[in-house]
Amino acid sequence: MFAKLNRVSLFTLALLAVTPALAQGPGFVGDRHVLLISIDGMHALDYENCMKTNTCPNLKALGKTGVHYTRTSTSKPSDSFPGLMSIVTGGTPKSIGIWYDVAYDRVLAPPINTTGNGLSRGICTPGQPNGTRTEYEEGIDLDQSQLTGGSPLYTNPIDGGVLSIDSTRLPRDPFKGCAPVYPWNFIRANTIYGVIHNAGGYTAWADKHASYASVSGPTGTSTPSNVDDYYAPDINSNVVALPGITTATGLDCATIPISGAWTDGFDSVKCNDQLKVDAVLNWINGKTHLGPGNAKVPNIFGMNFQAVSVGQKLIAGGVKGGYTDAAGTPTPTMQAEIEYVDGAIGQMVHALQHADLLESTTIIITAKHGQSPVDSNRFFPIPGHSGLNGTSPSKVLGATYLPDSEINQIGATEDDISLLWLKPGADTVSAVNLLEAAGGSAGIGQIFYGPSLAATYDTPGLPPNGDPRTPDIIVQPNVGVIYTGSLKKQAEHGGFAQDDTNVMLLLSNPHLKSRTVTTFVETTQVAPTILSILGLDPNALTAVKKEGTQVLPGFGPGQN
Repeated sequence: MFAKLNRVSLFTLALLAVTPALAQGPGFVGDRHVLLISIDGMHALDYENCMKTNTCPNLKALGKTGVHYTRTSTSKPSDSFPGLMSIVTGGTPKSIGIWYDVAYDRVLAPPINTTGNGLSRGICTPGQPNGTRTEYEEGIDLDQSQLTGGSPLYTNPIDGGVLSIDSTRLPRDPFKGCAPVYPWNFIRANTIYGVIHNAGGYTAWADKHASYASVSGPTGTSTPSNVDDYYAPDINSNVVALPGITTATGLDCATIPISGAWTDGFDSVKCNDQLKVDAVLNWINGKTHLGPGNAKVPNIFGMNFQAVSVGQKLIAGGVKGGYTDAAGTPTPTMQAEIEYVDGAIGQMVHALQHADLLESTTIIITAKHGQSPVDSNRFFPIPGHSGLNGTSPSKVLGATYLPDSEINQIGATEDDISLLWLKPGADTVSAVNLLEAAGGSAGIGQIFYGPSLAATYDTPGLPPNGDPRTPDIIVQPNVGVIYTGSLKKQAEHGGFAQDDTNVMLLLSNPHLKSRTVTTFVETTQVAPTILSILGLDPNALTAVKKEGTQVLPGFGPGQN
């Protein structure tokens, strides 16, 4: 229930809004807000370079009233799906069961219909483990080529969200009548969205796919009801002109080149991001995501940016993004992506000031993942291009060891990591021996299996003796190795390397003193910190309670 507050108490609450002491205090206070932003790909190094070169004036201004963490690690694997879920649950794959957008579950069954990305339909046998690839990205949309995801219920051509999910393309649970498993029910732990919504708060989020409504956490229904307003103009849909949309740095989105997906262009990705930025501005101004209706200002809201991630990876029209050296000096193209994101954050700060909400809002900026390698000289694609040769771990093992879905359907989970789920009955040690023998051609740096895997994650297998989602083998390649033949990329994420995992983390509020914390922290600590800011108990999060995740250091009573 929202506390009844008078205007005199608001200044006191603004001061208290940045201390987790309120977890034992008066309970949820509806006048507080958290704006959560993921700049996907944004390294801690990128933020440091921004501050030194004065090229990010808005981020620099937030840092003057913020706590900056230099040694922040995102999830391992550092994919968007576990990365986001770690931020909102406070848990790792061990407790949340999230490994990658495309992963595997030894119990669930294939979808009724083949997905847009090629995960084949199959049979669901009730009451017994089946085993299937799990896909939670654009392939579960009705029509992934459309910005709206193909739902006819979205009459505005720039709308998009969960109504575009095709339930016949979802994996099914044989122990629940072969019912489709929606993204938010796939998660094993509740989220900050569920806790805040259940406390009477208003919640909103914008992201790159309809499937990322998983921020809701489990609802047991076909709707992510813990997110009051969710917006997802799909990032992998076909580019269309966007009349009336102008980016924070002045790009007219009505005149962008109409070619490929939004991630295929340095400018088109900014325009897709700007749709989400405009949604955040609408939320700040008490509107719904497209602005036509009045709504409460959310207590938790935010978005992800794709511009930096695309700027790091992309090679388009002979132009390279990324960096010019190991120190993270951005190319001009990459710098433009960073400056765009900084300008968009400036739009949000200005809107908060104009709405008299800045003092009661804590802004948290981090990243779902980093990107590797920063030093493009280390880039080594496998199977390769430009005359390079090599074999990925999945090709080494082949159909002898891997399910068909990892070979002939949607493909292996391989970026700058390789996650391998073996066929039932396949011998793990024999598979590892093959990988060891091919270590040079596959660029293998380290192999995790058996005890080395169980030291961090649950043992793979079927319940009750194993976790049906844990890979049998994880291959971490040498730094710079990317399992790709694409000519459009020069970096990727997903792995355990420093460039993948060391991401930006900044918490800012006008009543915070500027300081830098060099203690090692993890993005999982963002979730309990957010609940503390809003006066809620961090232990209401099941993953926090299970893993003992702590509120971020330097953010406690008497330290602001």
